[in-house]
Amino acid sequence: MKSSFDTVLFVFRRDLRLADNRGLAEATRRARRVIPVFVFDRNILGDLTDRSDRRVTFIHESVTEMKDALRTHGSDLVVLHGDPMEKLPALAEKTGAEAVLVNEDYEPYAMLRDDIVSEALVRTGRAFHAFKDHVVYARDEILTQSGDAYKVFSPYKRAWLQRLEEEERLGLSPVAEESMNPGTLAPRRSLKGLSDAWSLKDLGFARAELWLEAGETAGRRRLEQFLPSMQWYADDRDLPARKGTSGLSAHLRFGTVSIRDCVRHARESDEKGAQTWLSELIWREFYQMLLDRYPHVVSHSFKQEYDAISWPGGDEEFHAWCEGRTGYPIVDAAMRHFNATGWMHNRLRMIAAMFLTKDLLVDWRRGERYFAAGLLDYDLASNNGGWQWSASTGADGAPYFRIFNPILQSKKFDPDGTFIRENLPELSGYKGDLLHWPHTADAAAQEAAGCVLGKDYPHPIVDHFEQKDKAIALFKQL
Repeated sequence: MKSSFDTVLFVFRRDLRLADNRGLAEATRRARRVIPVFVFDRNILGDLTDRSDRRVTFIHESVTEMKDALRTHGSDLVVLHGDPMEKLPALAEKTGAEAVLVNEDYEPYAMLRDDIVSEALVRTGRAFHAFKDHVVYARDEILTQSGDAYKVFSPYKRAWLQRLEEEERLGLSPVAEESMNPGTLAPRRSLKGLSDAWSLKDLGFARAELWLEAGETAGRRRLEQFLPSMQWYADDRDLPARKGTSGLSAHLRFGTVSIRDCVRHARESDEKGAQTWLSELIWREFYQMLLDRYPHVVSHSFKQEYDAISWPGGDEEFHAWCEGRTGYPIVDAAMRHFNATGWMHNRLRMIAAMFLTKDLLVDWRRGERYFAAGLLDYDLASNNGGWQWSASTGADGAPYFRIFNPILQSKKFDPDGTFIRENLPELSGYKGDLLHWPHTADAAAQEAAGCVLGKDYPHPIVDHFEQKDKAIALFKQL
C-alpha cells in the first residue's frame, strides 16, 4: 500500500465508532487529509419491508452521534444516500481523493460491492484499501495443519488461542488498541455541501423503539456495565430471566464497540466466566470464517448432502411458530418476546430454532429468514451458523439426533417461569411444572389458573416425542 496520500475518503460501514477503529487509524496515519464518510446504502435499504425497521433507527442514531463526535474534532461526517458503487467514486472525483479506505466486510454483497467500487477507482487512477477490524482473525488466518479451513469449533478455538498467544510472544499484538490522529481529519468547512439529505423521513423510514441505546457511547457504557458481572457469565448466560449476557450483540454487529476491546477485557481474567465469554467471541469469528470460506451456506446446507431433505412442515406450522402459538410455553414466550423487541436470548434462539426444525419439521431457511427480518443484531454469518447448528445441517461435530426437549429446556433454564410469565401473561396463574407444560392440568386446575386450554392458550401443535422420531428418520434416509 502507498505509504502516504494527500486526501483519502474513509468510509464507515460495520464500524460506527471513532475509538479503536483500525481502518480509521490507518487512514489518519497514511493521509494528510481524511474525509469521513457514511453511505446509507439504497441496495440494502430497498430490501427492507418494514418502514420502521429497528436496524435503520440504530444505524441512524449511531451515525448521528458519530457526526457530532467528529464535529468536536473540528471535522464532520459526509453522509450520502444511494448506491455506494456510484456514490463513492463520484465523491472521490469531486474531492480529489486519491484513495478510499474501509474496514473489511465478509458478506457476499459487501464483497461484490467493494470489488465494483475498487474497479471504478482504479480506472481513474485511484486506490481502494480494506483493513481487518470486524474480527481478530479472518479468512484463512486460522487453518488446520493440512492448510484447510476448520469445520468444527473446538479445534478452531484451540488454534485461534494458540495463534494469539504465539503472536504476542513474538511482540505482535493483534488485539492492541488502534488510535486515530484527529489532526488529519478534514476541516468541517471543507466538507460543507457534500452530504445528501439523510433524515429518517428522507430515507423512507420512521423511527422505531429500541430495546437498547444506539451509538458508540452506549456501546462503551454497556461493556463497562457488563464487566463486573462477567465472573458469573458462565452460570447466568443461559437463563433468559436474568441479565446474564453482555447485551453487546447489536453493538458488535454495527461496530459501535471494538471486538479487540472485548477480547482484551475477556483475557484479563482466568475466571470461568471470562473464559466462557471469550469462547463466545471466538464462536462469532468461527461463523465469520465459515461464511467467507464456504459461501454456499447462504442458501444451502453446510453439509451439502442435507440439501436433499424434503422438510414436511408447512405454512400452518411455520406461522404458528412465528406468532408464538405452538402450545409450548418456552417457545411461544421466546417468539412473542422476539416479535415485540427484535431480540432473543441465545439459549432461546437454540430452543426456538431446534423446535421449528426438529419438532415442526420446517426447513431451517424459513426460520433463518424470519430472524433475519426482525433481529436488531442480525448478522448473516452468526444467524446462518446458529440456524444450521440447530438444524444439524451445519458445521458441528454432534450428530443429527441431538434434539432438545423444549419442556426440559424450559424447566432447566427458566426454572421459576419468570420469563414465561413476562411474555405469556395468560399462563401466569399456573404454578410449578404446570407453567412449563400446562396441558396436564385438569379442568379444575385450568379454571383456578384462569386459563382454559384451547381457548386462552393453544393446545400443543405437535407431540414432541413423535416429531423427534420423524426428524431422525428424515436424516437417516439420506
